[in-house]
Amino acid sequence: MIILFKGTKLANTINDDKKLNRQYGPSAKIIRTCLDDLKAVSPLSVLKKLPQHRCHELKGNRKGQLAIDLIYPYRLVFEPADDPPSIKDDGGMDWENIRSIRIIEIVDYHKQGRK
Repeated sequence: MIILFKGTKLANTINDDKKLNRQYGPSAKIIRTCLDDLKAVSPLSVLKKLPQHRCHELKGNRKGQLAIDLIYPYRLVFEPADDPPSIKDDGGMDWENIRSIRIIEIVDYHKQGRK
């Protein structure tokens, strides 16, 4: 899998173990494992067979994005970077044809929606 990043700051943090550990503490090891697994799979559908990550498509205002569970409540959020993205007839992502992704953020997106 080809992995891109939404921004340089995120790329620098994720690609530097020291920065990753400083920012995410105990979650850093899990983040690194997820990234290593993402790099190793192609197409993305292979990741569905690794239940420890619970990779899933998001809904609502995050439609078109996917998430991998980290340490609760955090998720690694990403989107297909293929241009154009592979979409099935039913509007869902065609996981069999996704060969590149863009990491958007590491976040508790449930907390963001609370008021």
